[in-house]
Amino acid sequence: MRSVVLTAALTTLVLTSTTLSAEEPSASAREPEVLGFVEWVVMESTEVRLKARLDTGAKTSSLHAVNVEPFEKNNEDWVRFQLPLGDHEDQPSEGELAHEDVILEFERPVHRTVLIKRKGAPSQRRYVVNMEFCISGNLHETQFSLADRGNFSYPVLLGRRFMRDDNILTDSARSFIAEKECKFSTLEELAQSPKALLP
Repeated sequence: MRSVVLTAALTTLVLTSTTLSAEEPSASAREPEVLGFVEWVVMESTEVRLKARLDTGAKTSSLHAVNVEPFEKNNEDWVRFQLPLGDHEDQPSEGELAHEDVILEFERPVHRTVLIKRKGAPSQRRYVVNMEFCISGNLHETQFSLADRGNFSYPVLLGRRFMRDDNILTDSARSFIAEKECKFSTLEELAQSPKALLP
């Protein structure tokens, strides 16, 4: 009787293993994609193109945002924030508008808040939101902390959580090595977006 039970258990184990191996490979089992330490990203449905630094020293990704204001929507915590295109003039232009004339405004549910400790300055509480973006021709979603990155070279920072979840490796010696591009809009096209604020 015991041998019959053991045989049945082993048969079930073999069948389960065969079924699992026939499924799609997990993110960790796939061949990792190698990107440069700086790449272009296109944020959400706006098709705004920004430079992003892939940074293994940061866990959470970060997005340039100013005038961050919390509000309530459907009994949930949301946040409204602005992305001034004049702070990082990465958007291709047809020469009809100045970058500083276009500001994009977003509204997103608050995923969580984080307390950032800063050397020689008071701690700062930041909102974290989930946002979709395209990099190397592929759509991704990750958590972004909202921070004023106007004085930094890169308006977007992609951290370890994104790289871990999406099986990304970074080549610290090269930049802009993505094999595919993401669709983006011109500055003038962005100015027609419902998210655009014009003077």
